[in-house]
This record gives sequence, C-alpha cells and structure tokens, in this order.
Amino acid sequence: MTDYIYADNAATTRLAPEVLEAMKPWLTDCYGNASGLYRAGREARRAIEKSRSTIAELIDCEPGEIYFTSGGTESDNWALAGTLKRAAPEGKTHLITDGIEHHAVLHTAEALEKEGFSVSYASADRKGRISPESVRALMRPETALVSVMFANNEIGTIQPVKEIGEICREYGVAFHTDAVQAAGILPIDVDALNIDLLSMSAHKFYGPKGIGLLYCRRGKAPLNLMHGGKQEKTRRPGTENTALIVGMAEAYRIACEERETKAQQLQEMKDILICGLSHIRGSKINGDIVSSLPGTVNFSFEGTDGQSLVMELDSLGVAASSGSACTSGNTEPSHVLRAIGLPHALAQGALRISLGRYNTEEEARELVARIKKAVDTVRL
Repeated sequence: MTDYIYADNAATTRLAPEVLEAMKPWLTDCYGNASGLYRAGREARRAIEKSRSTIAELIDCEPGEIYFTSGGTESDNWALAGTLKRAAPEGKTHLITDGIEHHAVLHTAEALEKEGFSVSYASADRKGRISPESVRALMRPETALVSVMFANNEIGTIQPVKEIGEICREYGVAFHTDAVQAAGILPIDVDALNIDLLSMSAHKFYGPKGIGLLYCRRGKAPLNLMHGGKQEKTRRPGTENTALIVGMAEAYRIACEERETKAQQLQEMKDILICGLSHIRGSKINGDIVSSLPGTVNFSFEGTDGQSLVMELDSLGVAASSGSACTSGNTEPSHVLRAIGLPHALAQGALRISLGRYNTEEEARELVARIKKAVDTVRL
C-alpha cells in the first residue's frame, strides 16, 4: 500500500512551501504593527499594500476594492448582512440566494429572515446548476442583493456567474458570489463576470488558514459588521496579520500562474476516478460532469453510509469526506444533495473526493482500489 492519500482539498489544502518562505520574515524579525509610523510599521504596511495590489491585478479590480478578512465565512456574512442593512433604509430588504450554498451564506440568510428581511431561494436542477432565469423570476422592486456561489463545494458544479451578474445589472441589484472553491482553480475577472462582491479564503489554494478577503466594487461596500480602528479604511478594523496577508497573496499568485497546467492534471486524475468508480455496483455520480471543478468528484453508493465510508477509508489510509467540513458530525444527508433531488438513501451514501496540487495519477488509481474496498466493507 502506498503512503497516506490526502483527497479532501475542498476542505483545506497543504500550505505550499513557497508560501511559507514568503511568510517567514513577517513571523520573525519583521513583526511591526502596520499602523505604526516607525520603520517596522511602514515596512509591514508596504508588504500589505503590495499583497493587496497583487491580488487586485489578478482579479482585475482596484487595490482599494479589496478588504482582508479572517476567511470565507466572515466575508460571506459581511457581504450579505452588511449589504442588506445598508440598503434597508431605501426599502431594499430582499435577498435572493439558493438552496445549495455553503452554510456561511444559508445561515446568514436565516439570521436575516429572523431580523425581518425577506429571502427567496432559487432552485438548483439535478446537476446542481442555478439557471439565470430562475434568479430573474425571483426579482422584486425591493431586492437588494443576489448571492450565488461560483462553484459548489460538495459537487463541484460551476454556476453561470456572468449571466446571473448580467441580470443583476439589468435590475440594478448588487451581485455577490462565494468564490471560495473557485479561486485559484478557475479564472476570475470581476469586471468581465459582472461581480460586485466576492469572497475568497487563502487555505483553499495552498495559503494559510485564518485569512480571506471580500472584494467590494467601488460604491458597493456593505455596512461594517465590526467597529474599532482605522484598519482596512475603517471597514474591517483590527490589527492586520501581515504574515497571513503576504501568504495569501503569494499563494494566489502561484495558483493563478499554475492554473491551466494544474487544471489539466486535475481533470486527468478526475477522469481516472470517474471511470473507475462508475464500475462499482450501485454507484452514481452527483453534479455536472462537464461544467464542474476539475479536481472535485462526488459519488453516491447504494447501501452505504457516507460517514462510515469516510472512517473506513481513513483506516485504509485515505482522507476524504462525505460533504462540507463545516457539517462534520451532522448525521443528516447533505443539504446540497437533497436540494438537487437525490433520494435520502443515496444522499446518505455520498462521498466527496477533492484532489489538489500534490496528488498524482498513481494516487488516483490507488484511490479507486481503496474506495472499492471500503464500499464492499461498509456494505457488509
């Protein structure tokens, strides 16, 4: 048996060695507070602003439109709650999202409903796709924001972001997309894709945990969720973590540089998985095979339980998951799989495999063998 195989890159990725090297000076000798007027503070400030400019250039926005946060969850919360509360005095109190979003969006939407805001949910089709026309059908005069994720974190389906953004422009409604799974894997150009607000998280593309960002088109910045100092132009106060910000920028730069080559390699490994796992009796692939992330595949296996499969695979030297890491421990089937119409039994027996930069074709073939063995064991 080969070494332990990590196949849960949708949950988190290994920190790239090059990123760690870029961060080291800011974790040791260069520890100045970026708000300080002295030399150490000015050096930290320059590093942060260089990082901001690096990312801005890669997503085609102005550096001043990027605000660093603690990660995707904070960015999603800020985009939704901050936008709705900013627009409320103008009578714009309606949010449109969908039923397959990450819980960072869904639970924020639920909290907003409890505060008196209204929320409409577009339905996904059997492949997990949100049609632009389904969003159009939910538009109201009081709609303030549409939030549809760029690519799904469980089944990998890529959404028609550009077309949804066009509809939002037509109605004068702000458009937010959770790009946590897409960033570093798919090209992102916020202007070309009609995006007003966008969430990213560094640990999904071989950067450090605890750092993310919210892109806000000029004039679209939401109300603050936090209050304090003047950091991030007073929008997101708190002492900046220079090392994490530098790490995020370097990780994203490398991911974008390698994107086309890595996407092809990931797709080739994914094809090996699809071909091999499709031959398992009672298997069913979930999501859109064509328009999906190149490294993510989701299968259901009749007569199994996803969590039992994950534990059995762990004993066989494989790290995989039955869905989002944020729902670990939840015995209920994935809300994403139920929303696309999967029967309870199949949704219960789902397994997500997400490959990344450090996986190989040899591992993909070995994964097929170990998953077959795990399925046979759990079915007994």
